[in-house]
Amino acid sequence: MTSLEGKAKTFLELHRPGDPGVFPTVWDAWSANLAVAAGFSAITLGSHPVAGSVGRGDNEGMTFAELLTRVRQVTEAVEVPVSVDIESGYGLEPAQLIEGLLEVGAIGLNIEDTVHSEGDRLRAAEEHAAFVHGLRQYADAAGVHVVVNARTDLFLREDGDESDRVDRAIARLELAAAAGADVLFPAGRFADADLRRLTSELPLPINVVALPDKSDKAVLADQGVGRISFGPFLQFALSAEANRLLDRWK
Repeated sequence: MTSLEGKAKTFLELHRPGDPGVFPTVWDAWSANLAVAAGFSAITLGSHPVAGSVGRGDNEGMTFAELLTRVRQVTEAVEVPVSVDIESGYGLEPAQLIEGLLEVGAIGLNIEDTVHSEGDRLRAAEEHAAFVHGLRQYADAAGVHVVVNARTDLFLREDGDESDRVDRAIARLELAAAAGADVLFPAGRFADADLRRLTSELPLPINVVALPDKSDKAVLADQGVGRISFGPFLQFALSAEANRLLDRWK
């Protein structure tokens, strides 16, 4: 586990509020090699682009075992730290998730609070924090500080009244931080004031999803963001360019 622990430590150190680490979101060995050759020092695997690459749907449309097959292909292709979106956990226990990720060489994870295997219900804040705590507990027992990125879907789901949604997200993510998360991920798009509230009031680095062809790293840095990934949007942008090229040949 020594090599994995070193990668986990390196990855965590790249999360810098105001000087964010950019971790391109990839889906296979080809896209992983592309990102590393471009000079990026860590990468993420996103559930949406990975599922799409094997003809499945997002929201746990593939099994955890199928995901791990793709993760292993990526970790065998590149030497940089690899973090994996494990959605809401595929109905598995934290110990199973940590064991599977470490077995295939991953050193980080995203865990969200929408439970796809149970009708897309939203985990209660305390329930989500308990799941985060389980992931931290089993990772520490394995000797690797797996970087846990705790995600809330309150904004994506437009859950509850908009007037206090930021307050509820902060309260929810504070519980996740206390439970052992390393990074906090309020998934969605934000007005400047709301994002600044999140980055200034929460105790850990904040992950945002950027549009690789439109967002501005300097703006996100000024807003206090600590981690930038692309979700499915790098794959979408490449698809648009591929369609442009293919259209020339119709």
